[in-house]
This record gives sequence, structure tokens and C-alpha cells, in this order.
Amino acid sequence: MSDPILSIRGLRKSFGPTEIMRGVDLDLLGTERHALIGPNGAGKSTLFHLISGHLAPSAGTVHFDGHSIGGRTPQAINRLGLARSFQITNIFPKLTVFENIRLAVMRPHGLAYAFWKFIDSDRRVREETYRLLELVRLTARAGTIAGEMAYSEQRSLEIAMTLASDPKVILLDEPMAGMSNEETHYTAELILEVTKGRALMLVEHDMDVVFSLSDRISVLVYGQVIATGTPDEIRANASVKEAYLGEEVAA
Repeated sequence: MSDPILSIRGLRKSFGPTEIMRGVDLDLLGTERHALIGPNGAGKSTLFHLISGHLAPSAGTVHFDGHSIGGRTPQAINRLGLARSFQITNIFPKLTVFENIRLAVMRPHGLAYAFWKFIDSDRRVREETYRLLELVRLTARAGTIAGEMAYSEQRSLEIAMTLASDPKVILLDEPMAGMSNEETHYTAELILEVTKGRALMLVEHDMDVVFSLSDRISVLVYGQVIATGTPDEIRANASVKEAYLGEEVAA
């Protein structure tokens, strides 16, 4: 088993007297796909906020690729090689698909705010934008206004923007939410393809996706991890069945 690229120990988060995260211990291995599941209100999105720097921990540690990142800014964590998406699609709806990805590509080159430059003349940015368009199968949609695309295509665009910083770890928060069965299948295949060679942590409620996509699964209930294991181990875990999966899904 490889060393963890992301290691969380004793992580806690309170809002006033209310404790949301209650001592989470969790490891993400070098290139594994790791799903985080649990009932609504279990703290899954809060955990993502703590890992990615959108919230500061009340206690505990988060180490990423040898760096202590608990309490660092999202920008600083992203520069180290960790990128995330959100439950709500985070794109620029009035810009074209190409322009959305180009803006994301510009950031690692320090060009994100150099709007006065004729950025199309920068070959690095242009070539990387086209590479990402092809990777997420949106080349034919390059000139389309992003807000006019189907929801699944917008999610594919957001994945491309997440990949623009060439991250070592990707956090995807409910990427299949609101999708049809066909869109879900398409997006799951896309995620498998674009995350090869990277570590993925995924929050998802579609159990078919979770069990088919994941190398390991952790179950979060009331701010605590109650089980971590392979899909088969999680299916067979009596505590998980009782707390979340239910006998029918786990069967």
C-alpha cells in the first residue's frame, strides 16, 4: 500500500456550541479513487471545505503531500496541487466554453488578471486550453456560451477547469447530482478517464457510481468516520448497513 498523499488526523470543526466534525481520521492514497458517503448533514461538504481551505479547523491536522495545510488559504492549497469542485456548478455562464477553460489555465501561469494582454498570442495557454477541451470531450462546444449547455456538459466544463492547475489530488463534490441515468454514466466514465494517475476524493449519493468508481470508501456519520474499506467490505459492514446503506442497497 502506498503512502497517503492526504492525511487527516483528529479533525474537528465547531460553529459556536455545535460540533460538526468530531475527530475525523482519514487517508487518501497516492493515486486511489476514494468515495466519501453518508447521510445528509453528516459533514461531507464541511470536510471538503476544511481540506481545501474554505474553512479553518477547530482542532486536528491536515497534511497534503508533506505539507501541513490546515488553515491555509484555498489559493495556497491549490498551488500545492489540490483542486476541488463544488455541489453547485462553478463556471462563468456568460462566457464561452473556451473562455472558461482559458481563464482557468491562465491562473497557474500568473496571467489570470492580465486582461489587458492579448492572451490569444500566448501559445502555452492556447494549447493547454485545447488539450483540456479535448480531454473532457467539449472541443465541438468551444464557442458555445457555457450557461446554454446541458447540465452534464457544464459539469464536464467544471472538471476541465479543475484540471487546469494539473493537480495531484482532485476533490469532486456530488458531480452527478441532478443528472439523468445517461448523463451519470457519461460523467462517471469521464471522471475515470481524466483522473488516471491522480488521487480522487469523491462525495456522491449515487451508490451505483460509488461502488463502481471507488477503490476505497469511507462512511461519515454525524461528523465521524465509522468505516473505511473496499466496496465489498463496505457492502458487508453491519454498522454501515444500519447507519446508511440499508439492507436493500447493501444486498
